[in-house]
Amino acid sequence: MPTQPTPRALLRASGVTDAMIRTQLSRDRLTQLRPGVYLAKSAWPESDDLAHVVTAHAEQVVNPDAVISHQSAAVVWRLPSPDFRAWHESPVSLTLPTGAHGSRRRHVEWHIADLPASHVTRDAQGYQVTSLVRTAIDLAAGMPLPQALVVLDAAGRRMVESYVGTVRRRDYTASRLVEAVRSSFMEALPRRWRVGLVDAIGKVEPCRESAAESLTAGHLHLSGLPMPEFQARILTAKGTFYPDCYWRERRLIGECDGAVKYSSADSIVLEKEREQALRDEGNGFVRWLGKEIMLRPSDVMSRIARALEV
Repeated sequence: MPTQPTPRALLRASGVTDAMIRTQLSRDRLTQLRPGVYLAKSAWPESDDLAHVVTAHAEQVVNPDAVISHQSAAVVWRLPSPDFRAWHESPVSLTLPTGAHGSRRRHVEWHIADLPASHVTRDAQGYQVTSLVRTAIDLAAGMPLPQALVVLDAAGRRMVESYVGTVRRRDYTASRLVEAVRSSFMEALPRRWRVGLVDAIGKVEPCRESAAESLTAGHLHLSGLPMPEFQARILTAKGTFYPDCYWRERRLIGECDGAVKYSSADSIVLEKEREQALRDEGNGFVRWLGKEIMLRPSDVMSRIARALEV
């Protein structure tokens, strides 16, 4: 049974008859990914994101010039989504060069672009996929600034990790590495998207650790409020801490809270101890939820504005 998406012609060439295919399908040992492309049922992945990628691979089998791109490439690169919808919930997305022929299905999202060789790489299974940099640019194009920063910041963080052997926290804020990230984005930026993305690329900060932090940064830029330092190093009697946001002149710490941050009772207690240590150094706090910055960003900006006035 094929462990990778395999076309009927290749199965026939290896001695598998149509009758055998029908038998294996009826016995639920084989699955048809798209007309004429099959996979052993045992090889079908359990996770939705991997299933999405396998479905994209099936399209590439009959469209050999196709490159996994956009939302599907985001699944491959494990980039965060700027909203509540996971990338794998979107249609499979592929890019074809101008004039390419093949068997295109309507429910697949097709893009036409002549990708430079430097914008294409291979995934773990050897299928063509847009590079991390090109994937981030494709996704960010047309997005509002806060959503674009979610994708660009995350890709930039991955890029910093690829630049150094053993990544350290300070590497994410190192000026030469941040500039290298921004330069890589600019070099890969197609001319037609320069107007919309140059500003966003100039605001990329790989040190931001979550989608909520990047959304916050984008909305702060749009609101005209003072920009904080992100993941700033603060020394206290209880140790060194790195809050999400820090307005140093106002001695104000901003924290974006979410369920992952406080996944256990111990983590809640540790966070309380951390906050008290930072308060003991004379710092104030303003907090907001991840879902708030996604759904009600104006409320968060108003809360921060009030805290900055104190």
